[in-house]
Amino acid sequence: MSLGTMTAARQQKKRGFSVAKRVAAAIFAVFLVLPIRIPVAGAAGPLERVVVDPASGLAISGFDPVAYFSRGKAVQGRPELELRAAGVIWRFENEGNRAAFADQPEVYGPQFGGYDPVAIGRDTSVTGHPLIWTIKDERLYLFYDEAARAEFLADPERIIERARQKWPSVAYMISR
Repeated sequence: MSLGTMTAARQQKKRGFSVAKRVAAAIFAVFLVLPIRIPVAGAAGPLERVVVDPASGLAISGFDPVAYFSRGKAVQGRPELELRAAGVIWRFENEGNRAAFADQPEVYGPQFGGYDPVAIGRDTSVTGHPLIWTIKDERLYLFYDEAARAEFLADPERIIERARQKWPSVAYMISR
């Protein structure tokens, strides 16, 4: 049936329906080309919910996250060598460290955003201290105290797995 043989009311309804279908198709097409980030259950990206020092506004209290790997120690970053990533300010000891972090923040940033993985495994958020740390499987972990660090070192795989399982709910509580 052509539009010429329909009543005026049906023609209007038919035109409205086809416009609605075209709009819906356009919206659907946009969603097909947009990148969609789907969080993985238990994923613990290092720059997700990063601990920020409330006094300075700096990630991990201004310590250089790359220096833990390159120098094997906690080194205070310099104010003139800052970089904004994940919505927070990071400081670095030298330009090379800043460039390395800018290139691969997921490698150098502390796991669980700098929260203590032992506490996360207990379903709570406790800020890790930048002077109490370890590197396990090329990832940086910060701890609240030496007791938490010792517990982690006694069975790191179990602690990491448990923290990964609990992280989504803990991260949700942090963001509220």
